[in-house]
Amino acid sequence: MTTIRVAVPRKGRPLEAVLERVAALAGVEDRADEVASTLRYEKAITKDNQTAQSGVYDRLADYSDTDSYAPEYTLLRDARPGMPRRVVFDSMTVDIGEYDLQLVGREEPFRSLRKHEFALGFDAADLVLEEVVRIDAEPLSSLDELNDRIDPKDTDVRVVGGLGDTVYHTLLSTPDVSEEPTREFVERYDGPLCISPRYERLVRAVLGSRAMDGIEFRYPDDQEEEAAIASVGLGVYLTVTGSTARDHGLRIGEQLFPSQTVLLENPAEAGEGVQEVAEQIVGGIETTAIQ
Repeated sequence: MTTIRVAVPRKGRPLEAVLERVAALAGVEDRADEVASTLRYEKAITKDNQTAQSGVYDRLADYSDTDSYAPEYTLLRDARPGMPRRVVFDSMTVDIGEYDLQLVGREEPFRSLRKHEFALGFDAADLVLEEVVRIDAEPLSSLDELNDRIDPKDTDVRVVGGLGDTVYHTLLSTPDVSEEPTREFVERYDGPLCISPRYERLVRAVLGSRAMDGIEFRYPDDQEEEAAIASVGLGVYLTVTGSTARDHGLRIGEQLFPSQTVLLENPAEAGEGVQEVAEQIVGGIETTAIQ
């Protein structure tokens, strides 16, 4: 049986989104739930929200299984001082009929595809915006615009489709700045705009360079993002429910771009079965709709 290797995140919500999609495709929901619950438990231990009854190496051994289709885990060293090594996802193989799909954990799946290590992978759409999307005068608002903004000289990787685990980058403002912040408001606005430093290129892409005239970026430093935006008056943040923003007196404005886990393909590495598997993974999403 042909094995298709797919790069996936090692932990967090993006990995869970991938596991949910693959589990539905292969009928292995119990195994996917096992991986998700194990990693949540390990995250709780790392954050001191739960006490482990055994050492990390003993737990890693307990998670091991001789079944070639069983999930495997590895240790990730936390870069923060005093933080322990954390058990994260390493790999899992699932049978999807004609092919075996091997999910391989990577810290940076998108970059693994850029380096031609995989033909398929999952990562956050944000990384595509942060690293390879061309910044134009016109704003970028949807996934199906991404590939048109990727310079083929920069990377072979393209976006196939999203998994729908969507959180939106959203405009937030204090009422004295704007009662309902929109893209049109930002185009007329001159002044500070609070964002996370890592999202500067992303924000330039989704708002468009024309709207950046007169904008001065400010960063949260040690504050929570919503508190920092409230002190500046206007900002962009990943808004889930909006409750925290409202607690800081912020108005929730226009949703700018859907942050979600996306399936990526490097056509230069696509061999037997890759296109067929990509179509199965994205389900009802037409892979040809994003070119």
